[in-house]
Amino acid sequence: MAANVYEGMLILDSNKYARDPSGISSQVDQLIEKLGGEVLVSRLWSEQKLAYPINGQRKGTYWLTYFRIDSLKMTELNYACNINDDLMRFLFIKHDPRIVDMLVSHAGGDEAEEPEAEDADAEVSEVVEEVASSKEAETTEAE
Repeated sequence: MAANVYEGMLILDSNKYARDPSGISSQVDQLIEKLGGEVLVSRLWSEQKLAYPINGQRKGTYWLTYFRIDSLKMTELNYACNINDDLMRFLFIKHDPRIVDMLVSHAGGDEAEEPEAEDADAEVSEVVEEVASSKEAETTEAE
Protein backbone atom coordinates (compact mmCIF):
# COMPACT_ATOMS: atom_id res chain seq x y z
CA MET A 1 0.00 0.00 0.00
CA ALA A 2 1.17 3.54 -0.65
CA ALA A 3 2.09 5.97 2.06
CA ASN A 4 -0.44 8.72 2.63
CA VAL A 5 -0.13 12.07 4.36
CA TYR A 6 -2.17 12.50 7.51
CA GLU A 7 -2.91 15.40 9.82
CA GLY A 8 -3.04 14.57 13.50
CA MET A 9 -4.63 16.74 16.16
CA LEU A 10 -3.89 15.47 19.63
CA ILE A 11 -4.95 16.76 23.02
CA LEU A 12 -2.15 16.21 25.49
CA ASP A 13 -2.38 16.25 29.27
CA SER A 14 -1.44 19.86 30.16
CA ASN A 15 0.05 18.98 33.54
CA LYS A 16 2.41 16.38 32.07
CA TYR A 17 3.27 18.68 29.18
CA ALA A 18 4.11 21.53 31.57
CA ARG A 19 6.54 19.28 33.48
CA ASP A 20 8.27 17.82 30.39
CA PRO A 21 7.36 19.62 27.13
CA SER A 22 9.98 18.00 24.92
CA GLY A 23 9.44 14.52 26.33
CA ILE A 24 5.67 14.45 25.93
CA SER A 25 5.67 16.03 22.47
CA SER A 26 8.46 13.76 21.22
CA GLN A 27 6.35 10.73 22.15
CA VAL A 28 4.04 11.54 19.26
CA ASP A 29 6.92 11.71 16.78
CA GLN A 30 8.44 8.52 18.18
CA LEU A 31 5.15 6.63 17.78
CA ILE A 32 4.97 7.61 14.12
CA GLU A 33 8.64 6.90 13.37
CA LYS A 34 8.50 3.56 15.21
CA LEU A 35 5.84 2.44 12.73
CA GLY A 36 7.93 3.49 9.74
CA GLY A 37 6.35 6.90 9.22
CA GLU A 38 7.96 10.24 8.46
CA VAL A 39 7.06 13.33 10.48
CA LEU A 40 6.71 16.37 8.20
CA VAL A 41 5.70 19.00 10.78
CA SER A 42 5.03 18.68 14.49
CA ARG A 43 4.25 21.67 16.68
CA LEU A 44 2.28 23.11 19.56
CA TRP A 45 -1.11 24.40 18.41
CA SER A 46 -2.44 25.93 21.64
CA GLU A 47 -3.16 25.36 25.30
CA GLN A 48 -6.67 26.16 26.38
CA LYS A 49 -9.61 25.27 28.54
CA LEU A 50 -11.54 22.22 27.36
CA ALA A 51 -15.24 22.38 26.54
CA TYR A 52 -15.83 19.62 29.09
CA PRO A 53 -13.53 17.77 31.51
CA ILE A 54 -11.64 14.79 30.10
CA ASN A 55 -10.28 12.37 32.69
CA GLY A 56 -10.74 15.08 35.32
CA GLN A 57 -8.64 17.59 33.34
CA ARG A 58 -10.06 21.01 32.51
CA LYS A 59 -7.17 22.23 30.34
CA GLY A 60 -5.58 20.59 27.34
CA THR A 61 -2.53 21.12 25.16
CA TYR A 62 -3.37 20.82 21.47
CA TRP A 63 -0.59 19.35 19.33
CA LEU A 64 -0.67 19.48 15.52
CA THR A 65 1.35 17.09 13.39
CA TYR A 66 1.56 16.20 9.72
CA PHE A 67 3.12 12.88 8.82
CA ARG A 68 3.49 10.35 6.02
CA ILE A 69 2.82 6.70 6.85
CA ASP A 70 1.61 3.52 5.20
CA SER A 71 -2.18 3.37 5.51
CA LEU A 72 -1.99 -0.20 6.85
CA LYS A 73 -0.07 1.09 9.89
CA MET A 74 -2.84 3.49 10.95
CA THR A 75 -4.61 0.79 12.97
CA GLU A 76 -1.43 0.23 14.96
CA LEU A 77 -0.99 3.98 15.45
CA ASN A 78 -4.56 4.34 16.71
CA TYR A 79 -3.99 1.47 19.16
CA ALA A 80 -0.72 3.01 20.40
CA CYS A 81 -2.45 6.35 20.95
CA ASN A 82 -5.36 4.70 22.77
CA ILE A 83 -3.09 3.08 25.35
CA ASN A 84 -0.89 6.16 25.84
CA ASP A 85 -1.85 7.87 29.12
CA ASP A 86 -0.39 11.23 28.03
CA LEU A 87 -2.88 11.58 25.14
CA MET A 88 -6.40 12.51 26.20
CA ARG A 89 -7.91 12.61 22.69
CA PHE A 90 -6.66 12.34 19.12
CA LEU A 91 -7.90 12.56 15.56
CA PHE A 92 -6.14 11.63 12.32
CA ILE A 93 -7.31 12.88 8.92
CA LYS A 94 -6.02 11.70 5.55
CA HIS A 95 -5.38 14.59 3.15
CA ASP A 96 -5.56 14.80 -0.60
CA PRO A 97 -2.02 14.72 -2.05
CA ARG A 98 -2.71 17.83 -4.13
CA ILE A 99 -3.00 20.11 -1.09
CA VAL A 100 -0.39 18.51 1.19
CA ASP A 101 2.47 20.86 0.30
CA MET A 102 0.38 23.93 1.05
CA LEU A 103 -0.86 22.55 4.38
CA VAL A 104 2.60 21.48 5.53
CA SER A 105 4.22 24.79 4.59
CA HIS A 106 1.45 26.70 6.37
CA ALA A 107 1.73 24.54 9.51
CA GLY A 108 5.51 24.94 9.49
CA GLY A 109 5.21 28.72 9.25
CA ASP A 110 6.93 29.02 5.86
CA GLU A 111 5.38 32.16 4.42
CA ALA A 112 7.72 32.41 1.43
CA GLU A 113 6.58 29.17 -0.16
CA GLU A 114 2.88 29.94 0.02
CA PRO A 115 1.17 31.28 -3.10
CA GLU A 116 -0.80 34.50 -2.93
CA ALA A 117 -3.99 34.22 -0.89
CA GLU A 118 -6.34 34.60 -3.89
CA ASP A 119 -4.43 31.98 -5.89
CA ALA A 120 -4.40 29.60 -2.93
CA ASP A 121 -8.15 30.03 -2.39
CA ALA A 122 -8.82 29.38 -6.06
CA GLU A 123 -6.58 26.31 -6.04
CA VAL A 124 -8.23 24.89 -2.91
CA SER A 125 -11.68 25.54 -4.38
CA GLU A 126 -10.73 23.66 -7.54
CA VAL A 127 -9.45 20.70 -5.55
CA VAL A 128 -12.58 20.62 -3.39
CA GLU A 129 -14.79 20.67 -6.50
CA GLU A 130 -12.76 17.87 -8.11
CA VAL A 131 -12.97 15.70 -4.99
CA ALA A 132 -16.70 16.36 -4.64
CA SER A 133 -17.37 15.48 -8.27
CA SER A 134 -15.29 12.29 -8.02
CA LYS A 135 -17.24 11.27 -4.88
CA GLU A 136 -20.53 11.91 -6.70
CA ALA A 137 -19.33 9.77 -9.59
CA GLU A 138 -18.40 6.95 -7.20
CA THR A 139 -21.82 7.18 -5.54
CA THR A 140 -23.69 6.96 -8.85
CA GLU A 141 -21.52 4.01 -9.95
CA ALA A 142 -22.28 2.17 -6.72
CA GLU A 143 -26.02 2.54 -7.26
